[in-house]
Amino acid sequence: MPAKHIFGTDGVRGTANIEPVTAETALKLGRAAAHVFKNLENQARGRGRHRIVIGKDTRLSGYMLENAISSGILSMGVDVVFIGPLPTPGVAYVTRSLRADAGIVITASHNPYADNGIKFFGADGYKLADEIEAQIENLVFNGEIESIRPIAGEIGKAVRIDDALGRYIEFSKASFPRGQTLEGMRIVVDAANGAAYKSTPSVLQELGADVFVFNNAPDGLNINKDCGSLYPEMMCRKVWEHRAHIGIAHDGDADRVLLCDETGKLIDGDDILAICALDMLRQGTLSKNTVVATVMSNAGLDAAIQAAGGQTVRASVGDRNVIDEMLRGDYNFGGEQSGHLIFRDFSTTGDGLVSALQILRIMKARELPLSELRQCWTRFPQLLSNFRVREKPPIEQLDGIADLLAQAEAEIKPGGGRVMLRYSGTEPKARLLLEGRDFSVLERWSGKIGESIKKQIGA
Repeated sequence: MPAKHIFGTDGVRGTANIEPVTAETALKLGRAAAHVFKNLENQARGRGRHRIVIGKDTRLSGYMLENAISSGILSMGVDVVFIGPLPTPGVAYVTRSLRADAGIVITASHNPYADNGIKFFGADGYKLADEIEAQIENLVFNGEIESIRPIAGEIGKAVRIDDALGRYIEFSKASFPRGQTLEGMRIVVDAANGAAYKSTPSVLQELGADVFVFNNAPDGLNINKDCGSLYPEMMCRKVWEHRAHIGIAHDGDADRVLLCDETGKLIDGDDILAICALDMLRQGTLSKNTVVATVMSNAGLDAAIQAAGGQTVRASVGDRNVIDEMLRGDYNFGGEQSGHLIFRDFSTTGDGLVSALQILRIMKARELPLSELRQCWTRFPQLLSNFRVREKPPIEQLDGIADLLAQAEAEIKPGGGRVMLRYSGTEPKARLLLEGRDFSVLERWSGKIGESIKKQIGA
């Protein structure tokens, strides 16, 4: 078969049971991944047979893909460890904890339940380098490993472990100061009917909080459905109803988090970046006094960090790009406005629970409500618009778009504003970000540019 491109910005993702997210392709991915990881190191990390950990979120299609990809792995003589539904950061941690050669998580993160995906972690718990993904992808389609067929006792075996959830719970609690508790705190949790439906409530309760949990009854079809970090309105309403100190909302695989303060106001990833980075600067724990954000983060974040003696480095959108920048510069904190926060002192990937615990730690240490902590920075007016598209031609090839963007930037940029148009890496959408000091100007240009996009490539 000719070479195809099935890896996106965050693994393989699409509608379940439609290529490339089918049982057939999952089986091939399992065979290819097993071959690649088996040959990265001659000696398995656990000193026995090579092993790959497989976790998933709560989607119905997870059963199909889990069985298919594991069959491919086993057929190459590599063992499989099933750990069941667990947040993506939990899969990364268990992969390291079990000294496995790789980890796989079957999830489409914040996408609707009909979608699914396959993400890979290396033995170190970090997402794969591009060259490793390219090796796996090439092997899926070039047929080079078709003749490799271990037989008899050389075929891999699969086991299911029962303590993966407990391991992740203890790992998460270790990111919270020893001896400190959450006693007296009332916390609302929206688990999005996803992978964190057990872990987040358990950790908060074990730390002493009074927890009010919602959307923690997954049925395979209700993940992310009108709930979680994509729909935080319910969380904010429940915080007000229960007079809670804070609300916590995850997405389906819980690698991101949005919060709500005690007044019912939403706290996004930029707020969390500002609060935590400024606290780390005060404590002297922010590596190189630098926080990594993306091009989507508000310009007010840069101003606040700079005023406190630090600096902000910008990466492309996507938690993988943030992590890559953190590794290049040896930085220990970064994240996205969408709620992916990476605390490298604790985790190798975005972790919604660990991120929430860091905010709770600061609230307890400073004895301040979240509504006051969020006032540590001033947000520039920002407008983000999403337009569904039927195709993704290069933006510069769209008729008149470049001129519109230049005109908008000429009016908005003075005083610190900016204009950015890009395609989503995981969805059929074009994303337009406008940032400046006059919101009415942002609305006007969003309408003009958006109308042009809709006419040319609108779905």
